[in-house]
Amino acid sequence: MDITDRHEMILQKLKEEGRVKINDLSALLNVSGVTIRKDLKLLEDKKLLFRTHGGASMSNPYMNERTIDEKEHINAEAKQKIGKVALDLIKDNDSIIIGSGTTVYTFANMLHPEKQLTVITPAVKVTLALCSRPNIEIVQLGGIIRPNSSSVAGTTAESTLEEISSGILFLGVDGIDLDFGLSITNLAEATLNKKMIESAQILVVLADSSKFGKRGLGKVCGLEQVHYIVTDSNVPPGVVKSLESRDINVIIAN
Repeated sequence: MDITDRHEMILQKLKEEGRVKINDLSALLNVSGVTIRKDLKLLEDKKLLFRTHGGASMSNPYMNERTIDEKEHINAEAKQKIGKVALDLIKDNDSIIIGSGTTVYTFANMLHPEKQLTVITPAVKVTLALCSRPNIEIVQLGGIIRPNSSSVAGTTAESTLEEISSGILFLGVDGIDLDFGLSITNLAEATLNKKMIESAQILVVLADSSKFGKRGLGKVCGLEQVHYIVTDSNVPPGVVKSLESRDINVIIAN
């Protein structure tokens, strides 16, 4: 197998799975890890992939923080589909937590429960969207509001969550990495997200396919803590298979 064939197989594997590891490619292509590293360097120089620790990704795995207004218009259609499907997970829960971010905000905008529902949230935009709706009682977590996310963070919100037990947490993230887990771009909000996970019985992650294979600065949790991931149909099949092998229910919003 020559270098051109190897590169074609590497790119095909990336297209199918979203990311690849050097050890796996070495075994698949029957060449040394040194050769694979050189291949990945050449492909990165051609802007066909991004090298990561121990492998490569189709997209830049490291996220920069953007404002909520910037992110609101990215993959908007996918977020609408994800939000609509996620509504079916509420069922008879009398309390839910809704985190911050544009995908969960889209989900919140669709919320019109027929029965009484308590919504706990750090997100000011979620509170403003829901506070006047029938059958919804809002618990707004307190603290310092971060302008980039229009959400609170800090010890005041964290201490409130220590006194709360809720049914489902609907969480938005900036990155879902098969090794690193869930992450976001801000450390303070990552800490708050950990507290929200502790306060909920079920963790549902709402994330469009662009979040897979990426990492933010602050780790939120490992994938072993996730019960559901609701995403769109562009997520690589290999990623879905890997998540399901870890007993995560992956719901594709079409």
